[in-house]
Amino acid sequence: MSEEKSMKDYESDLERSFQVLREGDILEVTVIGISDTEVTVDLNYYTEGIIPIEECSDDPAFSIKKDIEIGDTIKAMVLDPENESGNVILSKKEANRVLIWDELKKDMENGTVFSVKITEAVPAGVVGYVKDIRAFIPASQLAMTYVEDTDAYVGMTVQAVIITVDRNIRKLVLSAKVIQKERALAEKNQHIGRLAAGDIVEGPVTRMESYGVFIDMGEGLTGLCHISQITNKFIKSPKEELKPGQVVRAKILKIEGDRISLSIKALREDEPDTEEETYDIPSEYAVDSKEAETDSSPFAKLLQGIKL
Repeated sequence: MSEEKSMKDYESDLERSFQVLREGDILEVTVIGISDTEVTVDLNYYTEGIIPIEECSDDPAFSIKKDIEIGDTIKAMVLDPENESGNVILSKKEANRVLIWDELKKDMENGTVFSVKITEAVPAGVVGYVKDIRAFIPASQLAMTYVEDTDAYVGMTVQAVIITVDRNIRKLVLSAKVIQKERALAEKNQHIGRLAAGDIVEGPVTRMESYGVFIDMGEGLTGLCHISQITNKFIKSPKEELKPGQVVRAKILKIEGDRISLSIKALREDEPDTEEETYDIPSEYAVDSKEAETDSSPFAKLLQGIKL
Protein backbone atom coordinates (compact mmCIF):
# COMPACT_ATOMS: atom_id res chain seq x y z
CA MET A 1 0.00 0.00 0.00
CA SER A 2 2.74 2.43 1.01
CA GLU A 3 4.73 1.41 -2.08
CA GLU A 4 1.71 2.08 -4.33
CA LYS A 5 1.18 5.47 -2.67
CA SER A 6 4.80 6.42 -3.23
CA MET A 7 4.50 5.62 -6.92
CA LYS A 8 1.45 7.87 -7.24
CA ASP A 9 3.26 10.65 -5.48
CA TYR A 10 6.22 10.21 -7.79
CA GLU A 11 3.99 10.35 -10.87
CA SER A 12 2.31 13.48 -9.57
CA ASP A 13 5.63 15.18 -8.87
CA LEU A 14 6.90 14.22 -12.29
CA GLU A 15 3.81 15.70 -13.94
CA ARG A 16 4.25 18.93 -12.05
CA SER A 17 7.89 19.17 -13.05
CA PHE A 18 6.87 19.34 -16.71
CA GLN A 19 4.23 22.05 -16.08
CA VAL A 20 5.30 25.50 -17.21
CA LEU A 21 3.54 28.60 -15.91
CA ARG A 22 3.53 31.77 -17.97
CA GLU A 23 2.63 35.35 -17.19
CA GLY A 24 -1.05 35.88 -17.92
CA ASP A 25 -2.10 32.29 -17.24
CA ILE A 26 -5.31 32.05 -15.24
CA LEU A 27 -5.33 29.20 -12.72
CA GLU A 28 -7.86 27.70 -10.35
CA VAL A 29 -6.09 27.53 -6.99
CA THR A 30 -6.88 26.57 -3.41
CA VAL A 31 -6.23 28.84 -0.44
CA ILE A 32 -3.88 27.18 2.08
CA GLY A 33 -2.73 30.15 4.12
CA ILE A 34 -3.77 33.72 5.02
CA SER A 35 -1.69 36.46 6.64
CA ASP A 36 -2.19 40.19 7.08
CA THR A 37 -0.37 40.92 3.82
CA GLU A 38 -0.88 37.95 1.49
CA VAL A 39 -2.77 34.79 0.60
CA THR A 40 -0.89 31.55 0.02
CA VAL A 41 -2.38 29.13 -2.52
CA ASP A 42 -1.77 25.60 -3.72
CA LEU A 43 -1.03 25.62 -7.44
CA ASN A 44 -0.70 21.87 -7.81
CA TYR A 45 2.84 22.82 -8.76
CA TYR A 46 6.30 22.27 -7.34
CA THR A 47 6.07 25.58 -5.46
CA GLU A 48 3.34 27.60 -3.78
CA GLY A 49 1.66 30.69 -5.11
CA ILE A 50 1.39 34.06 -3.39
CA ILE A 51 -1.38 36.63 -3.86
CA PRO A 52 -0.31 39.96 -2.27
CA ILE A 53 -3.12 41.80 -0.49
CA GLU A 54 -3.08 44.59 -3.07
CA GLU A 55 -3.79 41.96 -5.77
CA CYS A 56 -6.80 40.48 -3.97
CA SER A 57 -9.54 42.98 -4.75
CA ASP A 58 -10.41 46.45 -6.07
CA ASP A 59 -13.16 46.80 -3.49
CA PRO A 60 -12.03 49.26 -0.78
CA ALA A 61 -14.22 47.38 1.71
CA PHE A 62 -12.31 44.13 1.10
CA SER A 63 -10.92 42.38 4.20
CA ILE A 64 -8.30 39.67 3.72
CA LYS A 65 -9.32 38.00 6.97
CA LYS A 66 -13.10 38.22 6.46
CA ASP A 67 -13.53 37.76 2.71
CA ILE A 68 -11.15 34.85 2.11
CA GLU A 69 -11.04 31.56 4.00
CA ILE A 70 -8.66 28.61 3.97
CA GLY A 71 -10.02 25.97 1.60
CA ASP A 72 -11.59 28.51 -0.78
CA THR A 73 -11.11 27.76 -4.46
CA ILE A 74 -10.42 30.93 -6.43
CA LYS A 75 -9.14 31.96 -9.82
CA ALA A 76 -5.95 33.98 -10.11
CA MET A 77 -3.71 35.26 -12.89
CA VAL A 78 0.02 34.64 -12.98
CA LEU A 79 1.94 37.92 -12.70
CA ASP A 80 5.40 36.46 -12.13
CA PRO A 81 6.07 32.74 -12.77
CA GLU A 82 8.96 32.82 -10.28
CA ASN A 83 10.05 35.66 -8.06
CA GLU A 84 13.32 36.02 -6.18
CA SER A 85 12.04 33.69 -3.46
CA GLY A 86 11.03 31.05 -5.98
CA ASN A 87 7.31 31.63 -5.51
CA VAL A 88 4.69 32.27 -8.15
CA ILE A 89 3.06 35.71 -7.77
CA LEU A 90 -0.58 35.86 -8.73
CA SER A 91 -3.43 38.35 -8.87
CA LYS A 92 -7.00 37.52 -8.02
CA LYS A 93 -8.30 40.91 -9.15
CA GLU A 94 -6.65 40.69 -12.58
CA ALA A 95 -8.18 37.27 -13.19
CA ASN A 96 -11.49 38.65 -12.04
CA ARG A 97 -11.27 41.54 -14.49
CA VAL A 98 -10.85 39.10 -17.36
CA LEU A 99 -13.35 36.42 -16.37
CA ILE A 100 -16.06 38.27 -14.52
CA TRP A 101 -17.73 40.09 -17.43
CA ASP A 102 -19.29 36.99 -18.94
CA GLU A 103 -20.53 36.08 -15.49
CA LEU A 104 -21.93 39.56 -14.92
CA LYS A 105 -23.74 39.40 -18.26
CA LYS A 106 -25.41 36.16 -17.19
CA ASP A 107 -26.33 37.78 -13.87
CA MET A 108 -28.00 40.60 -15.79
CA GLU A 109 -29.94 38.16 -17.99
CA ASN A 110 -31.03 36.15 -14.94
CA GLY A 111 -32.04 39.23 -12.94
CA THR A 112 -29.67 38.33 -10.11
CA VAL A 113 -30.19 40.59 -7.07
CA PHE A 114 -27.08 41.88 -5.30
CA SER A 115 -26.63 43.49 -1.90
CA VAL A 116 -24.45 46.48 -2.71
CA LYS A 117 -22.77 48.66 -0.11
CA ILE A 118 -22.48 52.26 -1.29
CA THR A 119 -18.86 53.37 -0.94
CA GLU A 120 -18.97 56.87 -2.38
CA ALA A 121 -21.17 59.52 -3.93
CA VAL A 122 -20.21 60.84 -7.36
CA PRO A 123 -21.85 63.35 -9.72
CA ALA A 124 -25.35 62.12 -10.60
CA GLY A 125 -25.15 58.91 -8.57
CA VAL A 126 -23.27 56.59 -6.24
CA VAL A 127 -20.66 53.83 -6.49
CA GLY A 128 -20.54 50.31 -5.03
CA TYR A 129 -18.91 47.00 -5.93
CA VAL A 130 -20.30 43.80 -7.41
CA LYS A 131 -17.95 40.80 -7.51
CA ASP A 132 -15.03 43.20 -7.03
CA ILE A 133 -16.07 45.30 -10.04
CA ARG A 134 -16.79 48.99 -9.56
CA ALA A 135 -20.44 49.66 -10.31
CA PHE A 136 -22.38 52.88 -10.82
CA ILE A 137 -25.94 53.49 -9.66
CA PRO A 138 -27.48 56.65 -11.19
CA ALA A 139 -29.43 58.92 -8.86
CA SER A 140 -32.51 58.17 -10.95
CA GLN A 141 -32.09 54.44 -10.20
CA LEU A 142 -31.54 54.66 -6.44
CA ALA A 143 -35.19 54.95 -5.43
CA MET A 144 -38.72 55.22 -6.83
CA THR A 145 -38.16 58.98 -7.17
CA TYR A 146 -35.04 60.92 -8.17
CA VAL A 147 -32.54 61.22 -5.29
CA GLU A 148 -31.05 64.68 -4.85
CA ASP A 149 -28.88 63.97 -1.79
CA THR A 150 -26.75 61.01 -2.87
CA ASP A 151 -24.29 61.64 -0.01
CA ALA A 152 -26.92 60.31 2.39
CA TYR A 153 -26.61 56.87 0.76
CA VAL A 154 -22.89 56.43 1.48
CA GLY A 155 -22.47 53.49 3.87
CA MET A 156 -25.95 52.14 3.14
CA THR A 157 -26.56 48.73 1.58
CA VAL A 158 -29.13 48.53 -1.21
CA GLN A 159 -30.62 45.68 -3.20
CA ALA A 160 -29.89 46.14 -6.91
CA VAL A 161 -29.82 44.39 -10.28
CA ILE A 162 -27.51 44.91 -13.24
CA ILE A 163 -28.96 46.95 -16.11
CA THR A 164 -25.80 47.56 -18.18
CA VAL A 165 -22.70 45.43 -18.78
CA ASP A 166 -20.00 46.59 -21.18
CA ARG A 167 -16.75 44.64 -21.06
CA ASN A 168 -14.96 46.89 -23.59
CA ILE A 169 -15.21 50.05 -21.52
CA ARG A 170 -15.52 48.21 -18.19
CA LYS A 171 -18.92 49.73 -17.52
CA LEU A 172 -21.25 48.22 -14.95
CA VAL A 173 -24.51 50.00 -14.12
CA LEU A 174 -27.01 48.92 -11.46
CA SER A 175 -30.57 49.79 -10.50
CA ALA A 176 -32.14 49.65 -7.06
CA LYS A 177 -35.32 51.24 -8.44
CA VAL A 178 -36.16 48.13 -10.50
CA ILE A 179 -36.19 46.00 -7.34
CA GLN A 180 -38.30 48.52 -5.44
CA LYS A 181 -40.84 48.76 -8.27
CA GLU A 182 -41.12 44.98 -8.52
CA ARG A 183 -41.63 44.67 -4.77
CA ALA A 184 -44.14 47.52 -4.70
CA LEU A 185 -46.08 45.89 -7.55
CA ALA A 186 -46.06 42.51 -5.81
CA GLU A 187 -47.28 44.15 -2.61
CA LYS A 188 -49.95 46.06 -4.54
CA ASN A 189 -51.18 42.88 -6.23
CA GLN A 190 -51.30 41.20 -2.84
CA HIS A 191 -53.52 43.99 -1.49
CA ILE A 192 -55.74 43.88 -4.59
CA GLY A 193 -56.07 40.13 -4.18
CA ARG A 194 -57.83 40.72 -0.87
CA LEU A 195 -60.51 42.88 -2.51
CA ALA A 196 -63.62 41.87 -4.43
CA ALA A 197 -66.48 43.50 -6.31
CA GLY A 198 -69.08 44.68 -3.80
CA ASP A 199 -66.58 45.63 -1.09
CA ILE A 200 -66.99 49.06 0.50
CA VAL A 201 -63.94 51.35 0.67
CA GLU A 202 -63.33 54.80 2.06
CA GLY A 203 -60.74 57.46 1.37
CA PRO A 204 -60.01 61.00 0.20
CA VAL A 205 -60.40 62.30 -3.33
CA THR A 206 -56.82 62.71 -4.55
CA ARG A 207 -57.36 63.80 -8.15
CA MET A 208 -60.20 65.25 -10.16
CA GLU A 209 -60.59 64.96 -13.92
CA SER A 210 -63.43 65.82 -16.28
CA TYR A 211 -64.27 62.11 -16.56
CA GLY A 212 -64.24 61.28 -12.84
CA VAL A 213 -62.28 61.29 -9.59
CA PHE A 214 -59.52 59.15 -8.12
CA ILE A 215 -59.93 57.93 -4.55
CA ASP A 216 -57.11 56.85 -2.26
CA MET A 217 -58.17 53.46 -0.89
CA GLY A 218 -55.12 53.02 1.36
CA GLU A 219 -52.29 50.46 1.14
CA GLY A 220 -51.04 52.17 -2.00
CA LEU A 221 -54.25 51.53 -3.94
CA THR A 222 -56.22 54.08 -5.95
CA GLY A 223 -59.63 53.58 -7.52
CA LEU A 224 -61.46 55.54 -10.20
CA CYS A 225 -65.04 56.68 -9.78
CA HIS A 226 -66.38 57.66 -13.20
CA ILE A 227 -68.48 60.83 -13.37
CA SER A 228 -71.53 58.69 -14.12
CA GLN A 229 -71.01 56.85 -10.82
CA ILE A 230 -70.78 59.92 -8.58
CA THR A 231 -74.47 60.80 -8.35
CA ASN A 232 -77.85 59.92 -9.85
CA LYS A 233 -78.24 63.51 -10.93
CA PHE A 234 -76.83 64.76 -14.21
CA ILE A 235 -73.63 66.74 -13.64
CA LYS A 236 -71.23 68.27 -16.12
CA SER A 237 -68.23 68.14 -13.80
CA PRO A 238 -67.26 66.14 -10.67
CA LYS A 239 -66.58 69.52 -9.03
CA GLU A 240 -70.32 70.04 -8.77
CA GLU A 241 -70.49 67.27 -6.17
CA LEU A 242 -66.99 66.73 -4.77
CA LYS A 243 -63.82 68.60 -3.86
CA PRO A 244 -60.16 67.55 -3.51
CA GLY A 245 -59.39 65.95 -0.15
CA GLN A 246 -63.02 65.14 0.57
CA VAL A 247 -63.36 61.72 2.22
CA VAL A 248 -65.96 59.56 0.52
CA ARG A 249 -67.28 56.03 0.70
CA ALA A 250 -67.61 53.95 -2.44
CA LYS A 251 -68.48 50.48 -3.62
CA ILE A 252 -66.13 48.42 -5.78
CA LEU A 253 -67.84 47.70 -9.11
CA LYS A 254 -65.08 45.67 -10.76
CA ILE A 255 -61.37 44.91 -10.63
CA GLU A 256 -59.39 44.49 -13.84
CA GLY A 257 -55.70 43.88 -13.17
CA ASP A 258 -54.62 46.84 -11.08
CA ARG A 259 -57.55 49.01 -12.24
CA ILE A 260 -60.32 49.38 -9.68
CA SER A 261 -63.67 50.90 -10.68
CA LEU A 262 -65.72 52.50 -7.91
CA SER A 263 -69.22 53.86 -7.45
CA ILE A 264 -70.18 56.51 -4.92
CA LYS A 265 -73.81 56.68 -6.00
CA ALA A 266 -74.25 52.96 -5.30
CA LEU A 267 -74.10 53.80 -1.57
CA ARG A 268 -76.41 56.78 -1.58
CA GLU A 269 -79.73 57.65 -3.13
CA ASP A 270 -80.06 61.27 -4.13
CA GLU A 271 -83.10 62.62 -2.37
CA PRO A 272 -85.51 64.40 -4.71
CA ASP A 273 -86.46 67.97 -3.93
CA THR A 274 -89.42 68.00 -1.52
CA GLU A 275 -90.10 71.74 -1.26
CA GLU A 276 -93.15 72.89 -3.20
CA GLU A 277 -92.26 75.41 -5.81
CA THR A 278 -94.28 78.67 -5.50
CA TYR A 279 -94.72 81.40 -8.01
CA ASP A 280 -95.92 84.99 -7.58
CA ILE A 281 -99.12 85.62 -9.53
CA PRO A 282 -99.49 89.14 -10.92
CA SER A 283 -102.25 91.05 -9.12
CA GLU A 284 -104.24 91.59 -12.29
CA TYR A 285 -104.63 87.81 -12.63
CA ALA A 286 -105.32 87.10 -8.96
CA VAL A 287 -108.85 86.38 -7.74
CA ASP A 288 -110.17 85.78 -4.28
CA SER A 289 -111.39 82.36 -3.32
CA LYS A 290 -115.09 83.16 -3.82
CA GLU A 291 -114.59 84.64 -7.25
CA ALA A 292 -112.39 81.76 -8.30
CA GLU A 293 -115.34 79.38 -8.36
CA THR A 294 -117.51 81.64 -10.57
CA ASP A 295 -114.82 83.40 -12.57
CA SER A 296 -115.48 82.74 -16.23
CA SER A 297 -112.59 84.78 -17.60
CA PRO A 298 -110.39 83.10 -20.25
CA PHE A 299 -107.40 83.06 -17.90
CA ALA A 300 -109.44 81.51 -15.08
CA LYS A 301 -110.65 78.78 -17.40
CA LEU A 302 -107.08 78.14 -18.45
CA LEU A 303 -106.00 77.67 -14.84
CA GLN A 304 -108.83 75.33 -13.91
CA GLY A 305 -107.46 72.02 -12.68
CA ILE A 306 -103.90 73.31 -12.43
CA LYS A 307 -102.34 73.52 -9.00
CA LEU A 308 -100.03 76.50 -8.54
